[in-house]
Amino acid sequence: MLKLVVLLLCTAVVATDSKKDVAAGPRLDNHQLYKFSYRTEVLLDRARGSKTSSAGYRITSDVSAHLVWRDPGNKDDQLIQLAMSDVGVESVAPRSKRDLLKGSTAESLMGKGPLGALTRPYMIHLRNGKVKAFYSYREEPATIKNLKRGLASLLQVQLNTGKVIENDVSGRCTVQYRATNGQVTRTKLLETCQTSETGFTTHSQVLGVSKKASSVTSFTLSDGFIESAEAEEVHILAANSRRSAAVKVVSRQSLKFVGRAAGPLEVPGKDVASVVASVDAKLAAVGVMAEQVKSQCKGCPTLVEHWQANKDQFEPERLSKAMAPRSFLAFIQSIRKATEKEILSVLKSASKTALPQVVDAVTSAQTPASLDAILSFLNFTDTKGLVLQERFLYACGFASHPNERMLQSLLDISKGKIGSSEIKESVVIIMGALVNKLCHKGGCDSPTVVQVKKMILEGPESTEVEAEIQMFLLSLKNSLLPEAIPIFAKYAESEVGAFCTIALSALQRYDTKLITEEVKSMVNRIYHQNRRIYEKNVRSAAADVILSSNPSYEHVKNLLLSIGNLPHEMNKYMVSKIQDILRFELPASKVVRHAMKDMMSHNYDRFAKVGSSSAYSGFMAKTADVSSTYSLDILYSGSGVMRRSNMNIYGASSGATLHGLQVAVEAQGLETLIAATPDEGEKDLESYAGMSALLFDVQLRPVTFFKGYSDLMSKIFSMSGEPVNVVKGLILLTDHSEVIQLQSGVKASAEFQGGLAIDISGGMEISLWYRESKTSINNRGALVVTGNVTVDMDFVRTGMEVSFETEASLDFITTVQFSNYPFLVCIQMDKTTFPFSEYLTKYESLPSGKSSVSSKGRKQLVPGSEFPLHQENSNMCKKVFDSDW
Repeated sequence: MLKLVVLLLCTAVVATDSKKDVAAGPRLDNHQLYKFSYRTEVLLDRARGSKTSSAGYRITSDVSAHLVWRDPGNKDDQLIQLAMSDVGVESVAPRSKRDLLKGSTAESLMGKGPLGALTRPYMIHLRNGKVKAFYSYREEPATIKNLKRGLASLLQVQLNTGKVIENDVSGRCTVQYRATNGQVTRTKLLETCQTSETGFTTHSQVLGVSKKASSVTSFTLSDGFIESAEAEEVHILAANSRRSAAVKVVSRQSLKFVGRAAGPLEVPGKDVASVVASVDAKLAAVGVMAEQVKSQCKGCPTLVEHWQANKDQFEPERLSKAMAPRSFLAFIQSIRKATEKEILSVLKSASKTALPQVVDAVTSAQTPASLDAILSFLNFTDTKGLVLQERFLYACGFASHPNERMLQSLLDISKGKIGSSEIKESVVIIMGALVNKLCHKGGCDSPTVVQVKKMILEGPESTEVEAEIQMFLLSLKNSLLPEAIPIFAKYAESEVGAFCTIALSALQRYDTKLITEEVKSMVNRIYHQNRRIYEKNVRSAAADVILSSNPSYEHVKNLLLSIGNLPHEMNKYMVSKIQDILRFELPASKVVRHAMKDMMSHNYDRFAKVGSSSAYSGFMAKTADVSSTYSLDILYSGSGVMRRSNMNIYGASSGATLHGLQVAVEAQGLETLIAATPDEGEKDLESYAGMSALLFDVQLRPVTFFKGYSDLMSKIFSMSGEPVNVVKGLILLTDHSEVIQLQSGVKASAEFQGGLAIDISGGMEISLWYRESKTSINNRGALVVTGNVTVDMDFVRTGMEVSFETEASLDFITTVQFSNYPFLVCIQMDKTTFPFSEYLTKYESLPSGKSSVSSKGRKQLVPGSEFPLHQENSNMCKKVFDSDW
């Protein structure tokens, strides 16, 4: 028995000793100096570029390490001193003619002071293979300390497989280790890294930027000690609208053990802090996570200088050219670095014609200084400043990353005195768009958002003025608040046609999961007129909601059975709508096909209806990156007068959809002009024509062409054929900014921006003499998207920019000849031939002023076309044009 006890005790001691001897991380021996060769490099190129074509630089050095102190009770608790020496800097892809670094030394590039700081020894507290503390000198430049942190982070390794959370130069990250036979692979999950530096990105995924990132380090170990460490980190950023507009950032580190020699002895001490203080009292624990680096642009122009050099590009006649949005994007970057005083100076000095474009840029900058400047510049009590005020409001609505302060500013404006009723409407409408964007970012419970939500949700019931009710409904339409659905359901059954169409069009924008059976029943009541008679455009809008909200078999069947019992033109519209759903494979196509198997629902009598009304969808463009579709719905009255036209353009990318454009033209009460009889439910309608636009998911304030018979007659006799402007200006579509903290300690600044110069106008001409009416919607635009990544290390700056640009126009014209019956109706959608260009620029510069820039580009002409519509329209257009001769 005694022998058994002794045996067990011996076994326990051996097991304990062997457990103590298992290293948790690399261990350094006392009185030894470990020598390594170190190399780190950063490369910038296209997503599929090669190393030889990259821009970037490499830093090389020797590294020595020795043990300063070890906890007597834990061999894996070590204080290690590191020192870099024999530092060199060179280009990663040497170019004989444009190699800025050729022939330079580290001292000539960095300067004696920064180089001395880089080669000055520093310490890391390594416990169980993890960096617990980083000791350096506070006065050293942040870029130098970050390079040292990069080397320290490379030494961080654990010798067993598992997933842990670590702090290193990249931030606080989740890391996966895999250890096998002297090899350890460390995979850092970069999407989990938490850093102090935050950026921003565009609200819309279609217009946004996609990212891919990876970080893998491979260690070769011998007896638990690092023989070599090879790290590669790759970041790829691409514009979703065109993924070839992409930039790749590659960071590599290589550490190789060279040998060892006799080194200093351990320093006695109780703990790390006391040992560090005894070695060098100036050393301080400054944290292993990277410090923020403030980039200083030497020789860059001030905002005023920038404006003076580029102000001609902001004149209205230049807006159709790609140079306008390109100048707009550069101007925004300059504004973001400027003070309120500088911004105000530019606003006050701009010409009257360029000032609206300056307002676009200042508002789009979205900095505290720019917001303060524009608010102090604009006077909302001034009735003469309507154009500038509305441009400010629209720029707020299109803001890429609005904050609560911007919304609070609009709330304050709405509570104050406003000189124009139109501006008051726009303020409230745009507040709804900001609520939507802030809620999308998780700010739905912030105090200002809560206050504005309460105001617009209670707004329709707080007034009896039709214009104000419409204003609140349009604001709720922009907000897409789930709480607004019951409000829309109520106003969809209103006796005021405008309320009905706004409410129904708003319901169509919601996720179908939010459209309850109760709401669907309400919409069906409107379409089938179960309780009262509705205008045709209201019923057609109800049909659109039914067919786009995951309809049931019974709902579709009842809708099909109604065809043949509808007003003449609405019969034709519904037939065309059903055929378009089937032809274009829209979401409801499956259930529609199922319902059409019933001969009662689908027969010649129902689907042979004739008329001018139509619904048609098609592709504007289809690429691997983005598909763009259009739809054009036109509804006429029984007398042949256009009742409603609705043109939509959508963009889709990676499962996300953007409602790029909607232009709806409505007309009513025009039958008196041609002595025709109004349709059912439309006998008492006031003469009216107007246009409503939705741009990039933001509903804008509707525009009225005329209202009332007297206004109609005066407009007929005074019509010049000149279009009425709906929206004009410069819009910041893509706005992505981030700082990429690389494991090597280097920071890369990424900026992607997209700017659009747009001019949407519409008009209506009526000729009683020629008995012809013409409705036109003209869309003009110039688009520029740029992606820029820069690595600035104070002593050398390298970067790359990718960009593409285009100038295009799209015209939508409807011609109606009512000299004979049936009327001739011709619809045209024309896209003119337009240029498309892509550019790639790489640049490097030194503080001395020496620089190198290489650029290349590709240009092409995209042929214009007339977008196809239904065959009946083609036949009608042929008759219209033949009759003109």
